Amino acid sequence: MRRRRLLGWLFICITGLLLLLARLMQIQLFETETFSKHNVNLLEDSVNQRTQELVIDNGRGNFLDRNGAMLTHKKVPVLVLFPFLKKMDWNIEKVADISGIPVHLLKLAVEGAKKPFAYGDPKPLELTTSQVEKINSLEIPGVFAIEEKFERAIVPAEQLIGLTGENAQELKKRYPTKELSEKTILGVSGLEESFDEFLLPEGKSKLVYHVDGSGAPLFGINVRYVDPANPFYPINVRTTIDKSIQQKAEDLVTKHQIKKGGLVLLNIQDNSVLALVSRPAITKGDPYSGPGITNMMLKQQIMGSVFKTVVAAAAIDHNLDNPTRLFDCSKKINGQPELKYNYGMLDFTNSFARSCNRTFGELAKELQKIDPHLLEEYATKLSLTGSVGWQGEIYHTSNFKQLVDEDKGRVFLSDKARMDANFAAMSGIGQHEVRATPLAVVNMMSLIAKGGKKETVRAVSKIEYKNGTTMVDFEKQSLKGESISPFVAMNLQKLLREVVLNNNGTGKWFKDLPYEVAGKSGTAETGKYVNDLQLHNKWFTGYFPYQNPKYALVAVNLDVVDSEGGVNLLFADMVKMLYEKDITNQ
Repeated sequence: MRRRRLLGWLFICITGLLLLLARLMQIQLFETETFSKHNVNLLEDSVNQRTQELVIDNGRGNFLDRNGAMLTHKKVPVLVLFPFLKKMDWNIEKVADISGIPVHLLKLAVEGAKKPFAYGDPKPLELTTSQVEKINSLEIPGVFAIEEKFERAIVPAEQLIGLTGENAQELKKRYPTKELSEKTILGVSGLEESFDEFLLPEGKSKLVYHVDGSGAPLFGINVRYVDPANPFYPINVRTTIDKSIQQKAEDLVTKHQIKKGGLVLLNIQDNSVLALVSRPAITKGDPYSGPGITNMMLKQQIMGSVFKTVVAAAAIDHNLDNPTRLFDCSKKINGQPELKYNYGMLDFTNSFARSCNRTFGELAKELQKIDPHLLEEYATKLSLTGSVGWQGEIYHTSNFKQLVDEDKGRVFLSDKARMDANFAAMSGIGQHEVRATPLAVVNMMSLIAKGGKKETVRAVSKIEYKNGTTMVDFEKQSLKGESISPFVAMNLQKLLREVVLNNNGTGKWFKDLPYEVAGKSGTAETGKYVNDLQLHNKWFTGYFPYQNPKYALVAVNLDVVDSEGGVNLLFADMVKMLYEKDITNQ
């Protein structure tokens, strides 16, 4: 009995030792960098216990504008000081003399420091190239003049670029086979999300030194610079945004008090986004909640009379644009007297210029009789109903999308609506179930300006390695499906120009601009009310210069009362700004 008891205890002890040994092997040999379900990096954490560090670059990839300027971050030459300086004599007077910082302020900063810091952080003092060279030539341990990467307080095109954050659960779900720290930053919206896999960090760049329990240097005063070994990372995502145009566009949207809406500016030559502004802006205190996180330029909106461009295209193709035919624009589309917009009898061209609802309601019904699918067919030909953002195959991803947040447009939601003549009339003036994104609308203008050439919209031109070589090139790409004919495009160009040239046209305000504008207005009833006042979406979209198209632009103000919130002044100011910029750069 006693022998059996001893053997039992011996078995328990040996089992316990084996379990302990297995646990130690797990910790020290097998899962040193991905311990537990939280993927804790034990090596990193053990080092952190006895080191202090200053992260210079978190290693996540960067976003650049089309000219190579950083958008989300900036690199600033700063003065970095380590806290162990308080325990040693160092040439503080010389550093003060070079940097222009008074000696007593340097002493005060070091005395209060518990970890390495950039002087002046969170708004660090920016050094000149000469100051950097002189400070580093002093070779004072714990004193460095280096370039540190800082996030910009105001990020251009913030909703287009998107947000990042930490989310261990989403990280594991998105990258189940990758060994990543649970504190790895992820893209949660916009381009940050769509390009996230490319932007993941290979490691941080940092200054590191070892300390004892009191915070004193453990191995003398040797500070090491640690940098990821891979010379190709972090990568850079080169967007098509022009930073200077983007900043001016944002200023103009603010100036004209657009609270919900914004603008999209395309470079017609390569069909890429030069500027995109969405309001409401992202809330700085709580960026992940509230309406500001939504990019309104990629969300479907009620478009109103802008849709008459689609009806006009179908009418031209089906010979319903007889110049001798007159439409009774003294009546509404339902036949009731038109009291507010009584234009009398108008032909097709003048109906388009003055945006007569009666004309395009009748034409829509006639087209519906020919084929109930015609309005949808021509909306698709003009790029309004599908996704227009660049998508295709890159690496192992067969359907990569640059703009993951983009909605598709629509004309009808049901066969019942499609077959109803009254619904067709309402759809012909861009009401009822008709929706499109501002991005799709501006792409329609680019398509018309190019004579019917149908292309996807790029927001990113390439992904570059750290050394500037190209990893992925996003070439110009045709948009799938049929487009309008060059003949229809030419006639639409004339109609859009007449909107501006006609003394009674809805775009007459743009007649005297330095660039000749062609375009279409739109005012859509949203069905929403505030204080018994109907809310509207106000649009103007077009392209310029008319003879040699360079830009396509849409400006939209959403959910405003009819007597307020126009976009004509915003559109006009954008045209003037771009003209002045082009003249200056000639």
